[in-house]
Amino acid sequence: MTDLNRRDFLAATSLGFVGGAAALGGLTQSAQAGSHGGSDTHHAALAALFPGSVNSDGEYTLPELPYSYDAVSDVIDEQTMMLHHSRHHQGYVNGLIAAESALADARESGNFSLADYHTGKTAFHGAGHFLHCVFWDCIGPDEGSGDGMGGEPDGKLAEMIERDFGSFKKMLDQFAAVSRTVEGSGWGIVAYSLAAGKLVIHQAQNHELNAPWATVPLFCNDVWEHAYYLKYQNNRAAYVEAFPKILNWKRIAKRFEMLAG
Repeated sequence: MTDLNRRDFLAATSLGFVGGAAALGGLTQSAQAGSHGGSDTHHAALAALFPGSVNSDGEYTLPELPYSYDAVSDVIDEQTMMLHHSRHHQGYVNGLIAAESALADARESGNFSLADYHTGKTAFHGAGHFLHCVFWDCIGPDEGSGDGMGGEPDGKLAEMIERDFGSFKKMLDQFAAVSRTVEGSGWGIVAYSLAAGKLVIHQAQNHELNAPWATVPLFCNDVWEHAYYLKYQNNRAAYVEAFPKILNWKRIAKRFEMLAG
């Protein structure tokens, strides 16, 4: 990303992409609808951080996976991947569309008696949708091959991990600890802080609770039971321990470069 494009991106995204994830849809739609110079680049920079989250018309959509459902079967079984992607994630897409439609109807009618309810649903389903787009992209083999998973990052990402966490192992240890201990359902997230210019780790309960503003997820682990229960039952710790084996550091590094230059 060029310095100019990165400045455009950072200026447009000084908000929380987890707690306020649904806001991205409005940003991408506005950017695509605009006719001023640079809008296509602006939209592409935003949308690339949440691959497949919107189609060419700026409408929310279920992303296609760049690998088969059985591609990560050593850690997540094929049936779980199929149900997780085609049923659960699709449900968040449908819920986000429905909530935004209800708010549009409220604006037309002037009846905002349920505006708080539907606004809450945009946060829940929107954060669920966008986090899952990151989740699918940060795991799995390289397209057209069976490798590319596990190992360690290199280059600038490795340097920032060392700087911000002390070592790669310490980062993974903290990531695993917060993923194991999310109360109820939620996520462990490694994110880039737009404000501080550093990597941070945090939890999200459900999809949208307990998340700080001004961070963009770099990679994440879904610890809702639907993500692992068929293979691990209630043993979340075993799933969390195995999860780094399917991380794709090449794709994660590309996301990092979009953010950190």
